[in-house]
Amino acid sequence: MKKGLAMVLGASMVMGMAMPACAADADLVYAVEAGSAGEAAAEENGFQYNSVASQADALMEVASGTSDAAIIDLLMAGAMIGEGTSYPNLVHTDELTTEEYGVGCRKGSDLAAYINEVFAETYADGSMKEVAEKYGVQDALVEQGAAEEATEVTEEETEAASEEATDAAEDSDVAYIQGKGSLIVGITDFEPMDYKDENGDWIGFDADMAGVVAEKLGVDVEFVEIDWDNKIMELDSKNIDVVWNGMTLTDEVTNSMECTNAYCNNAQVVVVPAE
Repeated sequence: MKKGLAMVLGASMVMGMAMPACAADADLVYAVEAGSAGEAAAEENGFQYNSVASQADALMEVASGTSDAAIIDLLMAGAMIGEGTSYPNLVHTDELTTEEYGVGCRKGSDLAAYINEVFAETYADGSMKEVAEKYGVQDALVEQGAAEEATEVTEEETEAASEEATDAAEDSDVAYIQGKGSLIVGITDFEPMDYKDENGDWIGFDADMAGVVAEKLGVDVEFVEIDWDNKIMELDSKNIDVVWNGMTLTDEVTNSMECTNAYCNNAQVVVVPAE
């Protein structure tokens, strides 16, 4: 299953980069997750659509015949539809967009830079790829730049930096998270990025990588399911510390959050019943 997912993703990414605008049927009614890149794609293409709570719900709409088609992430389609999956009678056709995933933090937060350092370290030592291989998304990984190396500074520069650090610590999300002892991660049920195993524990590529960051911070990780359409409000109100759930780096997202570097390639695809 995971090998098959990796093959589908690899082929789709290569084909998708060269594909023109989609030829999806404008007469269909599409199920999309509210506030998602799929909803944005439906609007851009002038499609009729029903907004639902999650991408999983969008697939249920198609399977039950409530909607004609769904627009979901390619990574989810690879894990959830086709032979040997939860929806063997669904297939994906057109790719509407190509895009990238990132992690969202509060605007101005130092947590995004901290996560970027972890991305760089784990990409360099191969542990990020090992996690990706567990969930079949290794072909979608975006190469991460090297972590910044420390440079020599003068005594005066050290003193000035210390004063700035003292001031910054009061507004530091990293210090705030370490102080309360937990990293609260806002997610939705989204295989293969965040989903529950048979014991009810959250797993997936994003969930596992969030656990790596929490371990390096020296805190526990806690996963909270959120209404995706309210993700910015949840973040700003400090109900969660980070949005880490296959989040597309749209203009709205990058303008409203402090985002990490991209870590996965993705596409929005149309899912329909198999003929």
